[in-house]
Amino acid sequence: MTSPPPPAATGPAVAALRAALETTGFTVDGVEELLGETASGALHREQTLPARRAAAGSDDPRATLAALFLLGVDVARAALDRALPGVGADGAVGLGLVETAGQGSDDPVRAVVDLRPYAATDANGPVSWWLTSDLGETATGRRLAVDHVLGAGGASTTLAQVTVRDQVGRVLDLGTGCGIQALHAARHAGSVVGTDISRRALAFARFNTVLNVPDADLTLRHGSMLEPVADERFDLVVSNPPFVITPHAGEPGAAVTEALGEFEYRDGGRSGDDLVRDLVTGVGSVLAPGGVAQMLVNWEHRRGEPWTERVGAWLDASGLDGWVIERELLDPAEYAETWIRDGGTTPEREPAAWASAYGAWLDDFASRDVEAVGFGIVTLRRPSDVGTTAGRVTLRRLEEHHGSLRQPLGGHLAASLAAHDWLEAHDDDALSSARLLVSADVTEERYLTPGAADPNVVIVRQGDGLGRGIQASTALAAFVGVCDGELTVGQTVGALAALLDVPPSDLAGELLPAVRGLVRDGFLGPA
Repeated sequence: MTSPPPPAATGPAVAALRAALETTGFTVDGVEELLGETASGALHREQTLPARRAAAGSDDPRATLAALFLLGVDVARAALDRALPGVGADGAVGLGLVETAGQGSDDPVRAVVDLRPYAATDANGPVSWWLTSDLGETATGRRLAVDHVLGAGGASTTLAQVTVRDQVGRVLDLGTGCGIQALHAARHAGSVVGTDISRRALAFARFNTVLNVPDADLTLRHGSMLEPVADERFDLVVSNPPFVITPHAGEPGAAVTEALGEFEYRDGGRSGDDLVRDLVTGVGSVLAPGGVAQMLVNWEHRRGEPWTERVGAWLDASGLDGWVIERELLDPAEYAETWIRDGGTTPEREPAAWASAYGAWLDDFASRDVEAVGFGIVTLRRPSDVGTTAGRVTLRRLEEHHGSLRQPLGGHLAASLAAHDWLEAHDDDALSSARLLVSADVTEERYLTPGAADPNVVIVRQGDGLGRGIQASTALAAFVGVCDGELTVGQTVGALAALLDVPPSDLAGELLPAVRGLVRDGFLGPA
């Protein structure tokens, strides 16, 4: 399938488009207000009929733009002229956004790219932009092209929300796609470099940069993985790489190859999770001392080998501090179904291609004894030569958290990294001399047998971040309850030891490791 040319990023014309979109109110809130809750919810599920009904017959400019760019509905030239003041249909044609059937006011106009409002909140606060990408199956009714450029999907938004947003000098967005991570990074970086193997993706990223952050110091480079920046260093690397595990063995035929979905935006052309492994082990080569890399990736769970050992070996080989959080786990059948549908193939429309692709995926997983596929967040950091760590790897965490998150998570992850460093600089004597405060989001849950005076179980729970709940002993719950910054840790342990009639050294041996965990995870912090 031949893709249309990407939009043309000409400065003055794009500035006029930005002004028109602002004037029209074509924002996430504006579209949801127009369509209503039911139609908006259906559209998020890629069901367009309720939205088509809500927009039909409306002369609201937002309805015109939503019908054209979000729903794949042709609109009249005169309606688009009204919806984009100062740009009009001719200007949209010049930008490469639409094509027209003629010059008459009632002649139809058809979108050739997806242009939609984008709103998100990262650790720096809310953003409201517009993003161009290729039209999806919802609008076209066709399978995606191999060179399809994806817009900001769920993974893109998640990565933007979990990324730490400290002010930094240089940021690398590896595999930039339509450029969404680079746009977020431009708000807190001196300069940003975005790379991609797809020249088509770089063209969309360039257009989106000019449309949303025209004054940003943002450079786009063509090339695979780390090759375009091999001899450079960055303070932050973000990546939503082509991590989808896709079968490549054999000659399945054109129809099955299309159904397998070897799309540039998601398939790195490697076997299994080799691409992710190489990125984890190699990204340290472009990190400055103290630099952080964050990515969303898949990894295989193989029979007889705990995933923590397998991915943990990648961390060991990287020479970096590493923190891996598994957010989701799919069995091989679920994984195959997800990505075959993602490429536009369904069992109802193409049963033979669906069955062949499904079988190829299951055979590929079976060849490596894959029992499941994990999806999650990888945070890496190059140890700094400054301070007590002296260039040593000190952080190695691999955990599963399949529950809900309170987004944006980037601030929590940054605070946890800082807490880890603080703990590394404080041995038990120094910790005992410190004063701690309980975080404002921490609550305590008590579970009692009916009629009992004392609780059977006490849970200390955080409302922010990962929403962890820790089962606390009586002593630990009491310790957390009195952390108001007045007493030192040692003084608090001493007072509790007297109250509980136990030796202070024994209580310190019980509490200090638990207190370290609570500081690391954000329940407690230095006063």
